Amino acid sequence: MKVTLKQFVPRQMTGVAKTATLIDISVRDVEYVIDEPAQRGGTNMGPAPTEAMLGALIGCTSVISQKIAKKIGVTFDEMSIELEATLDQRGVNLNTDVAVPFPKIILNIAVTTRASDEEMATIRSELQRFCAVATVFRAAGTNIVENWTVTRP
Repeated sequence: MKVTLKQFVPRQMTGVAKTATLIDISVRDVEYVIDEPAQRGGTNMGPAPTEAMLGALIGCTSVISQKIAKKIGVTFDEMSIELEATLDQRGVNLNTDVAVPFPKIILNIAVTTRASDEEMATIRSELQRFCAVATVFRAAGTNIVENWTVTRP
């Protein structure tokens, strides 16, 4: 029996503000918080909203890369992602509207794998097509640079 996946899947989340900076987020059966650091009036209980966005990019990069690897028959023994970004804070500080809050994001992606150079090229290419979070950042004008380091066991 063939299973047909839905093209469009509704997503629902709930946010309940506990303070001016702390919000409890619920999605599926998972709960987490978003908060500001103490120096910005928060309690530092969780990532700030912009940090959560960047964390989502790391998560999407990992999940989609590994899905692509699995699809082409390879695996990563290890994977780590370091992110470097600069936020133009004029917008979040209510000084002026900022069209591109993150002008550039650098992802340093390190994997240990037996995948060939050709398979890794496929993973890199397909990742740029299918990571939804990166697509949103790029549509906003962010330049995403991916630096891959591949170690073979």
